[in-house]
Amino acid sequence: MQLTLNIPVLCAIPLAPLIGSIIAGLFGTKLGGNRIGQGASQFVAILGVTIAFVLSCNVLVQVMDGFYFNGTVYRWMELGELNLDIGFLIDPLTATMMCVVTFVSLMVHIYTIGYMRGEEGYNRFFSYISLFTFAMLMLVMSNNLLQLFFGWEAVGVVSYLLIGFYFERQSAVFANMKAFLVNRIGDFGFILGIGLLLASTGSMQYDVIFSQNTALAAQTLPGTNWNLLTVVCICLFIGAMGKSAQFPLHVWLPDSMEGPTPISALIHAATMVTAGIFMVSRMSPLFELSDVALSFIVIIGAITTLFMGFLGIVQNDIKRVVAYSTLSQLGYMTVALGVSAYPVAIFHLMTHAFFKALLFLAAGSVILGMHHEQDMRKMGGLWKYMPITCLMMLLGNLALIGTPFFSGFYSKDSIIEAVAASHIAGSGFAYFAVMASVFVTALYSFRLYFLVFHGKARWGHADSHAHDHHAEQSDDHAHHGLAPGEKPHESPLVVTLPLILLAIPSVIIGFYTITPLLFGTYFGDSIFIDVVRHPIMKELEDHFHGPVAMAMHAFTSPILLLVVLGVLTAAIGYLWAPKLPAKFAEALAPIKKLLDNKYYLDDLNQAVFAKGLIWIGSFLWHRGDQKIIDGFFVNGSAHTVGRFAGVIRHLQSGYLYHYAFAMIAGLAVLLAWVLYAYQPFVR
Repeated sequence: MQLTLNIPVLCAIPLAPLIGSIIAGLFGTKLGGNRIGQGASQFVAILGVTIAFVLSCNVLVQVMDGFYFNGTVYRWMELGELNLDIGFLIDPLTATMMCVVTFVSLMVHIYTIGYMRGEEGYNRFFSYISLFTFAMLMLVMSNNLLQLFFGWEAVGVVSYLLIGFYFERQSAVFANMKAFLVNRIGDFGFILGIGLLLASTGSMQYDVIFSQNTALAAQTLPGTNWNLLTVVCICLFIGAMGKSAQFPLHVWLPDSMEGPTPISALIHAATMVTAGIFMVSRMSPLFELSDVALSFIVIIGAITTLFMGFLGIVQNDIKRVVAYSTLSQLGYMTVALGVSAYPVAIFHLMTHAFFKALLFLAAGSVILGMHHEQDMRKMGGLWKYMPITCLMMLLGNLALIGTPFFSGFYSKDSIIEAVAASHIAGSGFAYFAVMASVFVTALYSFRLYFLVFHGKARWGHADSHAHDHHAEQSDDHAHHGLAPGEKPHESPLVVTLPLILLAIPSVIIGFYTITPLLFGTYFGDSIFIDVVRHPIMKELEDHFHGPVAMAMHAFTSPILLLVVLGVLTAAIGYLWAPKLPAKFAEALAPIKKLLDNKYYLDDLNQAVFAKGLIWIGSFLWHRGDQKIIDGFFVNGSAHTVGRFAGVIRHLQSGYLYHYAFAMIAGLAVLLAWVLYAYQPFVR
């Protein structure tokens, strides 16, 4: 007998941060008259997320003990035979996501106290991040496509608000609009996939749809010879491409760094961008039956992994380096999905959430210590002044590059092994991409580390400070960067404590969870894999002999050699021979220009899509609006009435005998017509 979870407790998990968001947003801002201060706003927001985290951990423990839930909380609408419900599906996949989302969110909430102190929109910021937590929880806890789509769009709306938090700046407005529009492209495909599933199955409930997966696989899209399930899966994945920033819909994520650093950690590293990975894993009963869709996923993920990593090498903004790293790691997860290694993708999602949030928050700590300087070329030698941040950044980078025994090693190496064992079309290119990315990741990660924390100090010069976005938001910051004579400083405990708490799972959680998550029965029925067609997980299990043996074996693998080469290359170029990168850039000027311009994708989008839409809009405005609607229907009808009135107004002479004559003539015409019409009866 399956044990069930308590519905009021499940409802409390998303509602607690929602209530905190409402209180902080309604009573802590001008909207509600600023009735509560910053202390009260941060308290209710942090309390709500803390409650959600504690209850999520309790749910995870219960799920591991066999408690599950799949049911309706309430019925929102009935449309004929279609029931639109709000409900929860709580299984190991959901419980894992709930704990990751709430833990990272809690760390970000605490970190925000130190990072955003003194900001004019302090209470508004807490309201936004709590609202985001609510939306993300509704997404991962849903048991139907309607609620999934609600959470999907809600996190997008809150992301829009947070990227444009500094809405006085044109760059922030441009960035949040760019994120909004690019995600709409992905969401168009996503809603097409949902619509096809609804039309084909008559339901939006996961269990009903999954029970008909084999029937869907045997159907074709009406009017074509395309396999219906393949079309559905590709449409759903296009939605994931937008939300999880896969090539070519990745262009919004680097620009989203316009938002405050806590947002970069919460939304663009650990939670929202992983929504696409979660969705594909949840829909594994559908994707497993379409090798074409899986191949498409593999190729897109491989391109994102490698080519976004290259862009990280040439970035000088500390946050943008970490942003392109996020894109590359999301590509790793996507590749894992494409080779049917869904548990490995979720495993890397979890480990990546911790160490990438750590890296973003550590970058924010550096920005605070450098008086809001973000250019790594104006840093250097910070390890003496910011030892805690330096250590936390080092631990995060070691996890990111896949150092044996660190969490990132277990998840990242598992992805590489899964790709090597796969025979799906495109897996050969994917293997090359993930292997090359090992070197690239180590290079850009330790380029950042060496430029920021080691080498000579490049700060405190007369030309090293100017106004920036953070300074513009607060009277406390008169300039951007350290002025002559100023020195960096370690961040306060409220900033460094979340770093330490995130560093712990970044180091150890992979070691302790790889066995149950990948080779045990942890995920159970929450993830479906056709082991006959895609025996990847079985092959990984056959070669796995425990986390210690896996780490020890890494010392003889080419993967670790690529890691070491990447770190050494960074050390040579940015510590021992700092003039060497400039010489390489000069020798490889065309490639450097290509990378600096981000493969010209922004220019392409601007030239083709933006200008194309502007042309279409201008055409519709001039031809459709001005000529047809205004010219023909509105002004044309008015002109016609005017001309008609101009003719008949001559009949209104004002003389009584003219009107009497008109009445007599009209009566005569009427009598003549009556006599003619009724002539048979008169006879």
